[in-house]
Amino acid sequence: MYILIAILLFSFLIFIHELGHFVSAKLLDVQVNEFAICMGPVIFQKKIGETTYSLRCLPVGGYCAMEGEDDDSDDPHAFGNVAWWKRLIVLVAGAAMNFLAGLAMFALLYAPREQVVVPEITAIQPWSTVGGETGLQVGDRVLSVNGEKIYVTTDLRLLVELDPSDSYDVAVLRNGEKVILADQKLEMQTVTDEDGTVDRQFGIFFRTVPNTFLENLKYAWANTLNTVRMVRLSLQMLFTGRAGLKDMTGVVGIVKVVSDAGSASATVRAGLMNVLYFGAFLAVNLAVMNLLPIPALDGGRAVCLLLTTAVETVTHRKIDPKYEGYLHSAGMIILLALMAIVTFKDIFVIFRG
Repeated sequence: MYILIAILLFSFLIFIHELGHFVSAKLLDVQVNEFAICMGPVIFQKKIGETTYSLRCLPVGGYCAMEGEDDDSDDPHAFGNVAWWKRLIVLVAGAAMNFLAGLAMFALLYAPREQVVVPEITAIQPWSTVGGETGLQVGDRVLSVNGEKIYVTTDLRLLVELDPSDSYDVAVLRNGEKVILADQKLEMQTVTDEDGTVDRQFGIFFRTVPNTFLENLKYAWANTLNTVRMVRLSLQMLFTGRAGLKDMTGVVGIVKVVSDAGSASATVRAGLMNVLYFGAFLAVNLAVMNLLPIPALDGGRAVCLLLTTAVETVTHRKIDPKYEGYLHSAGMIILLALMAIVTFKDIFVIFRG
């Protein structure tokens, strides 16, 4: 069941992405030739105005085919003939929809909670080494660690584990003023709870607030921004060599992770909540990754659009779009090759495990 849910979730996120392109194109008077739900052979289609709406048989995503998107067209409403700012909005609208979908999922996920935790310290354990006259104090609201913002309380542990060090520069809000605690120790101690659970903790208690509608939106927004930062940190680890191909995963691996998270849950409700969390995380990931300045991705197309617009404005000469087409084609080949390698790796790991 969870494998099916994971596949449908992934398809929904692709559909939402294409819906962003479709809605923005319609609003900006860009001609859309076809808007398809799912992929593959057509089950049903109907033409309304200039657009053919179709339902296809493979439950994977969908697409928005615009006039003049990949070739020349004499139609004044073709994608390549409308104002550059309209094209830019259409290009980024897909990622924007994924981002908003992630935000909505986080809000839905945390809505049942009676309280949410904010990074304001209410108590410090006597055995903790993070407090003291020169350290963290009760009433401090933790703002950042080594320049990385604290969006949610779990960020403190995440940032320390990602960058183990003897000391950190911690910014806090204390009595209404920002205070920098230079060379602050953030040591975790091994603690055994009453139920016998062993964990490593800072010995800090954070304040909880009632989960009103506004607080829920603020908490969902914080988690969404935190996910964006996690994608950025992951990319940094990839480019610096701290992470490699073995740490990457594709659609097959994602479906397995989501399915395993749901299946391992104690109840169906808990399983669905875990799937919803991964859905929100994946939606924000897709938004960020799609806006990277890589050829064939919307981010790469947006960068090319801005560059060609600037050059054409200065030189008053139109750049042949075929050159940009070559660039995106090469980028697509590389991306497909990488996806194939990662997919085979995921399949190998599944069968080996």
